[in-house]
Amino acid sequence: MTLLDQWRAMAYDTKNNDKATIQKLWNDYFKEETRIYKELLADPDAEVKGTVKDLAEKYGLSVMYMVAFLDGINESLKVPNPIEEMDEDTEVSLGFDKELLYKNMVDARADWLYGLPEWEAIFPQEKRDELYKEAKKAGTVVHEMPKVYPNDPCPCGSGKKFKKCCGKAG
Repeated sequence: MTLLDQWRAMAYDTKNNDKATIQKLWNDYFKEETRIYKELLADPDAEVKGTVKDLAEKYGLSVMYMVAFLDGINESLKVPNPIEEMDEDTEVSLGFDKELLYKNMVDARADWLYGLPEWEAIFPQEKRDELYKEAKKAGTVVHEMPKVYPNDPCPCGSGKKFKKCCGKAG
């Protein structure tokens, strides 16, 4: 079982772990995650590298919490880490794309992260607002619906004319 599989079993397996245990795990993890992001955002251009084990020690984390952190940040990295097959000795990097990280935090609804004061030194408020809007817009699915006329077949698939089905005035 890979490190990532072990983490996911701990964090998501409600068959073998009760909800209170999982909730406590996540609450503890979110505190540590916030602490690490504060440190990374204080010097956002520095690329932190090392083995999974070394980075866990550097940040005072268990290896499992480091794996969770690596899983969370991976989509925001300039070069993704091999999280699916990594072990404690795998060399990883935390070199992140600042704009992508901010937008991914917004997309994840992690207001405790994209609301960190450290972002103020990285992007002015206008830029943060722009990135926030871009992230929200990217998650919005727009379905273009063709114009339906009264005598067209109803788009619900009933086989009736639109005017006799969904197009009825209430």
